[in-house]
Amino acid sequence: MINFIYLIETNFINVIRFWSKLGIKEKNLSKYNSIIVDLPQDQISRITLNRPKQRNSLSAELRTELFQVLESNDLNKEISVTIIRGSGESFSAGYDLKRSDDDIDPYYSAGGLGHWPRHVVDGCFKIWDLAKPVIAQVHGYCLAGGTELAQSCDLVYVADNAKIGYPVVRNISPPDNQFFPWIVGMRKAMELMLTGNSMTGHDAVECGFANLSFPEEKLEEEVLKIAENVAKVPQDVQQINKRAVHRQMEMMGIRSALRAGTELQQLSMHTKSARNFFKMVAEEGLTKALSDRDTKYGDYRETNDKKKD
Repeated sequence: MINFIYLIETNFINVIRFWSKLGIKEKNLSKYNSIIVDLPQDQISRITLNRPKQRNSLSAELRTELFQVLESNDLNKEISVTIIRGSGESFSAGYDLKRSDDDIDPYYSAGGLGHWPRHVVDGCFKIWDLAKPVIAQVHGYCLAGGTELAQSCDLVYVADNAKIGYPVVRNISPPDNQFFPWIVGMRKAMELMLTGNSMTGHDAVECGFANLSFPEEKLEEEVLKIAENVAKVPQDVQQINKRAVHRQMEMMGIRSALRAGTELQQLSMHTKSARNFFKMVAEEGLTKALSDRDTKYGDYRETNDKKKD
């Protein structure tokens, strides 16, 4: 049965490659609703988060489709590396706060108190534990859960003018996946956590959040060049290269630390500020609640709103 499924997936990838060679790179031949899958070059799979009107917020459906393709790519000998990018004006503005209790998570995580942050960290390690490299191509807004998705990837390349941050710390909680100290160091992590301010692409490279930044119009071209180089390394060697880096981080305690952080995130959900925010969401809507949060800072969605006026 497994071999039969693998054969179907392999043939499907070959069909996409055929269309890609004809120049139809954005053709979504899959039946996915929230992502687009294409093959811009041999051995390179590209997943486009495709909810542009919602700034590619990470719904349960989108995340389910994303993990399905990542895991399928990991089994496919024709794929050596995967790129994740966003459609429209954003990489991703974070998790879909309009999710309902009826939404089905893409993978199982233990229930009870702290389920959601545990679930997010489980997802991070699902990407870490893939044999093949995953590249985040970040432009526009990369906020909250969007930053968590980007940092779960093995390489991160950003547009110079990207806006990267975790504004949720201003009124609700620290990140579900508390990677910031590990990636950017204690001082920068403390600044991001105590202010909720954003970074540009240049800032992200300087502090270690991203590998390199490029002008937005050059980002796709440059990321494809890097992915092409990554794909040249034999897959059996590349998976060891990837694990070699992760094992060093694990020896320093990153897995234990991120899992411990989920308990603090859950604790923060019981604060008066968090309860007031979710009450406002229920009574006045998500847009009003987010604007109320960010107006005093004059950034994020408020900056865009002012430009439109």
